[in-house]
Amino acid sequence: MAAFLFASLTALLVAAAVTTAANLATTVYLHRCLSHRALVLRAPLRFAFRVLTWVTTGIRPRQWMAVHRKHHAFTDVDGDPHSPVLLGWRTVQLHNVGLYRRALRDPELVRRYARDLPADSWDRLLFDHALVGLGAGVTLLVVVFGWVIGLLAAGIHTVMYLQGNAAVNALGHHFGRRPYENSATNLQWLALLTMGEGLHNNHHAAPTSAKLAFHAGELDPAWPLVRLLAGLRLVEFRHPGGVFRPPAARRAHPGLPVASQAIDRG
Repeated sequence: MAAFLFASLTALLVAAAVTTAANLATTVYLHRCLSHRALVLRAPLRFAFRVLTWVTTGIRPRQWMAVHRKHHAFTDVDGDPHSPVLLGWRTVQLHNVGLYRRALRDPELVRRYARDLPADSWDRLLFDHALVGLGAGVTLLVVVFGWVIGLLAAGIHTVMYLQGNAAVNALGHHFGRRPYENSATNLQWLALLTMGEGLHNNHHAAPTSAKLAFHAGELDPAWPLVRLLAGLRLVEFRHPGGVFRPPAARRAHPGLPVASQAIDRG
């Protein structure tokens, strides 16, 4: 029993660490860097994030950014690939991966929304092969921690990562605060789990801001790392200091009370 508890706790801690790394790759590289050009990563760091994304998520960056950019182009109206307003938040939470895959059936999607990220030789050799990347990640866990802990950690990480990012698309357009006039919401607890992505209303108000926390009491966990990397001259910002703050006087989304009270229970 003691051995089982030790293995389970170790696997949980390892999975939490891997998920944190995957969420950092998602928010810093896929989202803030590629999708919105809020920041630019120096070549060595950019390549490191490509590898990290590959082995922890298997995501093909061009596909992710194409779906995400279409989401911004058609937020919560016809054409949005994963709108909980149109589909229901439970559907998006449970079927987020399937909704991405459905959107990618459109052969024009990547060409239209990710034309500024053409495939290169590294994509053709490695990064377009999702199963190879995931296999490499799982193999590394098994080599370091053994079969039981490695495989258990990989399974826990898969669930935590997929459900956490699904929650940004599902809960982040349904429950929470709306300080700015858009249909996304801020959920601080979700931001803590997803390295800032839960501050979704802020992001939709200022997509090109590298920092996602704008108000007192908000925390963007990825921001200290981004600032550190900027201090090391590994990151450059689109806006001075990496922050583009929307006007504070904007009213809340129609039909909702002011930001301090805007809780939509659906």
